[in-house]
Amino acid sequence: MGLIFTSTYFFKRGYSMAKEKKLSLLLGVTLITQATTSIVGGLIGFGPFTDTEDISATMNSIADNIGRFYASIFIQFVTAIVIVVLAVALYQAGKKISKTAAIVAMGFYCLEVVILIFDQMLTFGVTEISQQFASNGDIGLLYTAELLLSIKDFGGAISMLPFGLGAILFYFLIMKATVIPKWLGLWGMISVTFIFVGWTLQAFGVSIPFVLYIPYVPWEWVAGIYILLKGLKEPQSSI
Repeated sequence: MGLIFTSTYFFKRGYSMAKEKKLSLLLGVTLITQATTSIVGGLIGFGPFTDTEDISATMNSIADNIGRFYASIFIQFVTAIVIVVLAVALYQAGKKISKTAAIVAMGFYCLEVVILIFDQMLTFGVTEISQQFASNGDIGLLYTAELLLSIKDFGGAISMLPFGLGAILFYFLIMKATVIPKWLGLWGMISVTFIFVGWTLQAFGVSIPFVLYIPYVPWEWVAGIYILLKGLKEPQSSI
């Protein structure tokens, strides 16, 4: 009888450890992937080609680099998918601390994804208008493009609000679940606060120094690498 109980215990323990290793791998990979695709998508998109003083120059630049913009849109859609997977993984890691808080955080991430997808639809609209403008020079298209760009900028900035609220909850939960150490959890929670507060204020025209956002930039890579290395070597308790 004792042998049966012992065998069952080690079987369950082995299954739990395998489950934790898979979760650690998923968390680490999605954190690193999401951080990478969001930055790459932004860098090859509007950033290098937007001239806020001359909308016609912006539209011509877009038309001349249309392949890069399509690539940016595709990468940002990949980012949206990865955020959903990341939200599920963070939920699995944090629900043993508070299932309710984990569900709320996952809801915030999903709202961020909805805004991100809408933002990319606007981006696609601007690329199509820019190509029309480059081919026929219709001045009437300038106002439409400028309006779409304004809505896109607002949406991109305001998406940081649900992201920040969800991130604070998730980072707190995985810190309490010892998925990440306290110093890493506090770093994430404090630095992401500047992100969502700053970008939300910028959405309404308040100028915020970019330097305030820098402390958060490497966090997702650091956290992802930490979880991959530490989590795989020392799996946490079962969720």
